[in-house]
Amino acid sequence: MTRQVRRVAIVLFLLFGALFVNLNFLQVLRADGLSNDTRNSRKIIAEYSIRRGSIVAGKGRDTTVLAESVATDGGRFEYRRRYPEPELYAHVTGFYSLLYGRAGLEDTANGLLVGDAPEQFARNVGDLLTGREPEGDDVVVTLRPEVQRAAREALGDRVGAVVALAPQTGAVLALWANPSYDPNRLATFDRARAVRYWERSENERRNRALRETYPPGSTFKVITAAAALEDGIDPDDTFDDPSGYTPPQTTATIPNFGGGLCNGGSPITLARAFEVSCNTTFAQLGVDIGAAKLVEQAEAFGFNQTFDLGLPMAASVIPSELDPPSTAQSAIGQRDVRATPLQMAMVSAAVANDGVLMRPHVIARVEDFAGRVVRQITPSMLVLDGQDDARAVSRETAQALQDMMLGVVTNGSGGAAAVPGVEVAGKTGTAQTAEGANPTVWFTGFAPFDDPQVAVAVVLPDGGDVGSEATGGAVAAPIAGKVIDAAVDE
Repeated sequence: MTRQVRRVAIVLFLLFGALFVNLNFLQVLRADGLSNDTRNSRKIIAEYSIRRGSIVAGKGRDTTVLAESVATDGGRFEYRRRYPEPELYAHVTGFYSLLYGRAGLEDTANGLLVGDAPEQFARNVGDLLTGREPEGDDVVVTLRPEVQRAAREALGDRVGAVVALAPQTGAVLALWANPSYDPNRLATFDRARAVRYWERSENERRNRALRETYPPGSTFKVITAAAALEDGIDPDDTFDDPSGYTPPQTTATIPNFGGGLCNGGSPITLARAFEVSCNTTFAQLGVDIGAAKLVEQAEAFGFNQTFDLGLPMAASVIPSELDPPSTAQSAIGQRDVRATPLQMAMVSAAVANDGVLMRPHVIARVEDFAGRVVRQITPSMLVLDGQDDARAVSRETAQALQDMMLGVVTNGSGGAAAVPGVEVAGKTGTAQTAEGANPTVWFTGFAPFDDPQVAVAVVLPDGGDVGSEATGGAVAAPIAGKVIDAAVDE
């Protein structure tokens, strides 16, 4: 009998020990993760008793409200989230949903919006002592509403995305992806309606500006040209002008667009090849400078990396191991190279900023309920992992690229991006995808040429409304021009 009691005691001891370990694991090691998990309904319900801070753009009389909390008519929840212009800003604000948790800034800036950030601690203690109802702080974004609206209107009902940056600060001026969605329909307390909308809005919720990657096509030639210039090649150096180029180790020929010649068969300069987007020149150039230097240059602009933007993002990709055929194809933005619109806007922004990458950011500052600035986001240079500094290319290379990109708009394939009274520099891109599929078309660039205020990237992954005949110059460049026109202070 004593032996049996001892066994039962040992089993109970082990069970209590396991329970003790598990409770400590949950309460200590996983406490923060469980508390902040968007599926934690208790946490969310508690947050609905706090007047959540607004997400706004601009200041003073020019303030535009992107998201706000409004009082309910009673019930379990004191406040509900409202988005005054829902589709226009959905891919920035994200949503705040009782059923589906948080996304976008509603998620990444949640601590600020509910007043739970470290710098708000002293104020929260004061609120507790004085009995004042706690409330969150307002997050002021860098977006310029007139530029955001111009991006939406220019893209129209075509599938695609537009990103605009301030080259000298990294501020995100516009971030538009179409189709978009209505976060109000996920913020509803009506479970059935939220579920129905969630199930049919998956495509609309895809953030094509930050989280989708596409073959960059000839916009990648900015990076290939940068690698060549850094390797000692001059814009006036000449190359042969065949109608096709066959890389080593393959019999597959890379043709020019349309299968023709770029300069009538006469030697062509690097600058002119860039203006007319000559595939044969840049495919050969990629092989000549080598895969290692091409990949290194792409990574200096941000490929194969992510960083803290303030919103979730995908990495743009170039394979690190390339044989000669894949190097030639990668040099013209094909094969396995993939880029986000944000990435290609960053490339143009760095070129416009004399070769220096600035950290893209979407939050400008944080203000408390009285309008006092709690946190000011100071522009900073972006030093990527594996890089010694924020310089993607030398100042001399950047200035040569600036001139070459200006030539694309004034004397090459990007003329449709021109804006009256503004010198625009840029690069078009038309990427072939699957056989029989419509091309992915691009434009990336900056303006004004002598005082860059905006860098932009536009992508339409299915040829826009032109289909198989679409080109970056015909479809994406005019959209970029309209966005630039809205962003530039004349």
